[in-house]
Amino acid sequence: MTGALGTPVYQETALWVLSLLFVSGLIVYFLRKKNHYFVVSWASIKSWLFVAPILFVLMGLPEPWPLIVLTLLAVLGAKIFFQLVGMYHRSYFVLVCYAGILGLGWTIYAGRLDLYNLLPMIVLGVSCLVPLLRNNYKRMIQYISLTNLAFVFLGWSFMHLGLVMGLEKGIYQLLYLLILTEFCDNTNLAISRYVGRIKLFDRIDHKRSLESTLVSMVLTLGMAFIMRNLLPDNSDKYWLAAGIVASVGGMFGDLIMAVLRRDAGIRVTGAFVLGRGDFLHRMDRLIFVAPIYYYVTTYLLSH
Repeated sequence: MTGALGTPVYQETALWVLSLLFVSGLIVYFLRKKNHYFVVSWASIKSWLFVAPILFVLMGLPEPWPLIVLTLLAVLGAKIFFQLVGMYHRSYFVLVCYAGILGLGWTIYAGRLDLYNLLPMIVLGVSCLVPLLRNNYKRMIQYISLTNLAFVFLGWSFMHLGLVMGLEKGIYQLLYLLILTEFCDNTNLAISRYVGRIKLFDRIDHKRSLESTLVSMVLTLGMAFIMRNLLPDNSDKYWLAAGIVASVGGMFGDLIMAVLRRDAGIRVTGAFVLGRGDFLHRMDRLIFVAPIYYYVTTYLLSH
């Protein structure tokens, strides 16, 4: 078995996306000295030209390797989160969160959606036992809260991508979501300098404006229409729902993580995509997009 990597649709999608990255990178390369925004865009595209082929290969492997890769990415996201909030040294809480995420991966593999949705309560209960095990009460409410916040966002929410992979043409829907969320974010960033007088959340994200958000949403819907062949159903309601969820859900995920970063006083924890923040920056939109998309799609498929 070769997994999705051996199918023509997957190969064509990978080739199409990599070609788009290469062409856009070529354009931005010659404009990179024009202003700061082109510098940032070039840094992002340059990094994705390296990362995207690796991801396409890993996610195209036979089952259960894509799910394993996804689970490890969730663990990595949680690790960065703990570094961000300054509790990486609280190993008991960190290990409870990691164990919970590995448990999420197993429940998806075993098809146990009931246990999947029960795991947030299990992680909450186990993390509440840590103070007793440590015979300590100082700052434990904070540690318990952050542990469960990390698990719910970087584990339970993000791992809905694994549930999406279990749907018809799941791996293609996963690619579809990743491309749409990245496209929406990059277009918003690229045009925010030129359009935008009404700031939506200026104390949290001064670059995001109403105008640039609306334009990026329209462009993302156009991208969703062009790539709708990756969906199990090409009818309008599916690609429209996917485009709206990727745009709106992605924006809220980005803003919520921005709140955490600003409150913690840290913007970047380790470099991942040069000029575009760390690995958590690449995940933050998906923590809202993945669960909303999963439940919207399952609703549409059942009606």
